[in-house]
Amino acid sequence: MSDKPPQGQPDEAMVDLLIKQVTEGLSPAEQRALDGMDSTSVSADLREFERAAAAITLAGGAGSEPLPAALAQRLAEQAEQHFAVTDLGAARAAAASRSLPPRAANRNSAYAWLAAAACLVLAIFGWLRPPSPTTEPAAQRAALLARSDTLKVTLGATKDPAAAGVSGDVVWDPATQRGFMHFSGLAANDPAVHQYQLWIFDGDRDNRYPVDGGVFDVPANAGDIVIPIRAALMVHKPAAFAVTVEQPGGAVVSSRDHVVVLGATGATG
Repeated sequence: MSDKPPQGQPDEAMVDLLIKQVTEGLSPAEQRALDGMDSTSVSADLREFERAAAAITLAGGAGSEPLPAALAQRLAEQAEQHFAVTDLGAARAAAASRSLPPRAANRNSAYAWLAAAACLVLAIFGWLRPPSPTTEPAAQRAALLARSDTLKVTLGATKDPAAAGVSGDVVWDPATQRGFMHFSGLAANDPAVHQYQLWIFDGDRDNRYPVDGGVFDVPANAGDIVIPIRAALMVHKPAAFAVTVEQPGGAVVSSRDHVVVLGATGATG
């Protein structure tokens, strides 16, 4: 009986070395052994193992939100199809295992499952990962302004030296809790020295503790700039918006020593 694995299957030594390379690294002697194997096969199989390892690593940080039942069912069906048609499928691995020693059979079976699992893990991770914004903040702001229920508040400059020549506004959608700041003439900042921070005063909350609307920076020569609002808490009745100058990273409770712009909505508690 030939000691060579069935065509299309990596041999046991190669599988051992590939798994170790993507998980913990090889010793110089092991690397030399891998280099001496069929370079074409090693390269192709290594890509599969790296893809699987990357997929599993990404999935580990993707969150714990459960998959919808329909998606789970679809992935299960895709798994069956994958195992039925791929050269690394379970059926082929099972057939090969009948002619291989137990340890080699386990390795080949594990290789089949690892390659297929990578496909499924990537599919799951793709569902869990939040979608990337498809439009620029300025376009998103314009879309909010087109809605009849969007709130727009003009921001007026204060007497703070950093406020010289600044004008701006805030648009805020109470329904989606999304909004944008728009500034012209706001001075650039060095993030290592100080940062800007938005505060949202809520008519349902104590004015001493406005909602943190996010820390942001202004690059040099920015001109007009649009910045997304990232409210830390639900805003029930937006009454006013203010931007302060804070230490790097922002403040939990602002001293309000350096308020740059301020605008009120006219809402009352």
